[in-house]
Amino acid sequence: MPSATVIIVPGWRDSGPEHWQSLWAQRLPGARRVVQDDWITPTRAAWVGSLSRQILEAEGPVVIAAHSLGCIATSHLPPEAAARITGALLVAPADPERRAILNDFAPVPSQRLPYRSIVVGSSNDPYCPVRLAGAYARAWGSEFVRLTGAGHINIESGHGEWPLGVALLQSLTASQTLETA
Repeated sequence: MPSATVIIVPGWRDSGPEHWQSLWAQRLPGARRVVQDDWITPTRAAWVGSLSRQILEAEGPVVIAAHSLGCIATSHLPPEAAARITGALLVAPADPERRAILNDFAPVPSQRLPYRSIVVGSSNDPYCPVRLAGAYARAWGSEFVRLTGAGHINIESGHGEWPLGVALLQSLTASQTLETA
């Protein structure tokens, strides 16, 4: 079985150069990063379309590493793209109903995802209450990792390299070693 391609899915406004997603994109062999045409005023059709193309163009199985609105875009994937995914790390999912500019992503799908997934939420995430992150995990059939005081799990909350995230990603990839050094 070929090793999985890691596809990194940033959230609203992209992830800066010191964000764990940017660092992983540079250091994980063969990783791909989704680039959106409009990071500021996102539309569900455009974001899901870009992500679907990346997945369908990848050789072999795919593992997703999504953050914030990228998690919600991942949950909206059409069946042909979702079928290529073997695992997804869904970190600090967004609540698109909290900000009018993200309303196009609501309602968030509530059906079970057809692949193994891990949702990571934080007790003090300003963009998604931990209860909602837990509800997403239950609806999607995901494992739930609840962090205490981790904010939005981004550079502003002190998550650069984020070794725990690497370990969680590794748990989703049986055939690929993910080294960040």
